[in-house]
Amino acid sequence: MQIPTDVPKPHNNSPIDPSSPIELIVFIVLPILLIVTYIIVRKRRRDKRNKDKD
Repeated sequence: MQIPTDVPKPHNNSPIDPSSPIELIVFIVLPILLIVTYIIVRKRRRDKRNKDKD
């Protein structure tokens, strides 16, 4: 059996490095911003629908 060479293996992965600004932005700041943006947009849509109904 052949072992694929381009497939990532668990022992090759390193944990997130908190001292790296790029990793902090990509793995912490961006997901938080996406969640907050989603919540704000959803709230605005609900408010607009309720205002249009009245």
